[in-house]
Amino acid sequence: MVSAMIGLCAFTVHYIRSPYRKVPPGPRGVPILGNLFQLSGYLYSTFNTWQKQFGDLFYLNVAGQSMLVISSGKVAYDLLDRRSANYSERPRLIVAGEILCGGLSFGFNPYNSVTRKMRKAVHEALNNHTARQYHPMQVTEAILLTQSLLDNPEAWKAHIRRSAASFIMSMMYDHPPVLSESNLYIQHINENMERLSHACRPGAHLVELFPWMLYIPQRFAKWKREANHWFKHDSQFFGGLVNDVAKRTETGNVQPCFTTSLIENADESKLSELEIAWTAGGMFGAGSETTASVMEWFLLAMIAFPDVQRRAQEELDTVVGHSRAPTFADFEHLPYIQATVRESLRWRATVPLGLPHCSLQDDWYEGMFIPKGTICIANVQYMNRDPELFGPDAADFNPGRYLDEAGGIKPNSVEDHFSFGFGRRNCLGRHVGSNSLFIDIAALLWAAKITRVKDDAGPLDLDGFVDDGMVIHPVPFSCDIQPRFPDVSQILSQEKEHLMH
Repeated sequence: MVSAMIGLCAFTVHYIRSPYRKVPPGPRGVPILGNLFQLSGYLYSTFNTWQKQFGDLFYLNVAGQSMLVISSGKVAYDLLDRRSANYSERPRLIVAGEILCGGLSFGFNPYNSVTRKMRKAVHEALNNHTARQYHPMQVTEAILLTQSLLDNPEAWKAHIRRSAASFIMSMMYDHPPVLSESNLYIQHINENMERLSHACRPGAHLVELFPWMLYIPQRFAKWKREANHWFKHDSQFFGGLVNDVAKRTETGNVQPCFTTSLIENADESKLSELEIAWTAGGMFGAGSETTASVMEWFLLAMIAFPDVQRRAQEELDTVVGHSRAPTFADFEHLPYIQATVRESLRWRATVPLGLPHCSLQDDWYEGMFIPKGTICIANVQYMNRDPELFGPDAADFNPGRYLDEAGGIKPNSVEDHFSFGFGRRNCLGRHVGSNSLFIDIAALLWAAKITRVKDDAGPLDLDGFVDDGMVIHPVPFSCDIQPRFPDVSQILSQEKEHLMH
């Protein structure tokens, strides 16, 4: 009896002193499994509902795994940026990160020596200064995209996907423009992205919840056998692309590109041949998919907010005129187009919940306890629609929010948006991606008027989306894309002939 009382007292003292009593508020779960069964369906909607109940920082217990959802730009900055040394880890992704990518995807990897080497090499190849060397490729793709959209507007989505993938192929491997989405290179990399997207879906593989399953022999685990097969297959494919660039470099038959930069700096970066192959291959998938998604949402915005399209075209007519297409030399003189790019990235985050972070050590924030190993999810789309930061019209597509009274770009007193991530895990391709969006949007709005198809009278779904596992796309819609003035086709053809030779 005495020992039982002592045990009860000890348990009570431990409970009272436990920091877990001071975790952030959150929805009540069930014993052992916690909030696991409450995370069905699309999490973005669920998290928005809980934000209204529990605030900008709430805590979940998913079968013993601590999870923190951040819905405030300030909190995200305080934790993921200012304390990035503690919040730059990734949760373990056994199938996607460790097997399918062999631990060679720096986007999925822990913040280890391989990740640091890869990120440093990518930064040197894609920083704001180096990004300018890709301008000619981006102009070429903008002209090709605009011409294809005018020739066949019904297939606008296929044109956008082809254009985004073609530019990344050129930037990564100095590959000539890809003129068809059925190109074998594009198909292979799209298939790689589909496999990764599927593997990242919650519940796709039980091994993510029960890591001991990793030790099951391959012959008894089809999921493991297939993932290992695809890692070898993709390694050979990505390695072949790099080897081709290396051979052309030796003969002087290659223009500077991402892969030439990696090869030339291999001694300094200490990247192996396999690491170089996966660094370039991983950048391809992420870059093409996100750029295509932003352009799809941009087209929808031009239909839904015609005044924005009209104002942008007035600026283009004043600065560029009708005798030539826009170039990067016009950049500083097109502040409204610059603002349209920023608004396109803000209005609909293509990865609404970002990529998860993970805490390395126990932490405290404003009196709340954050345990070691907590998965931290940034509710990026909610932050991007925060009325306190972006005004009462935060749900509308309004590039004017980034302009001052004189029509110039405002100083960056607040974040443009939160779509490029946080801290040591921010998007390394943000400069190149923004440049592609600038020239694509400028060329398309200079050349074309974008409207709804006349017999399409149903309501536009501005908030619905198609979720493919990592990146979201708008619900399918139709649009009409017509030349704005008589000489458009001739000028585009001349530009294309000049750029392609």
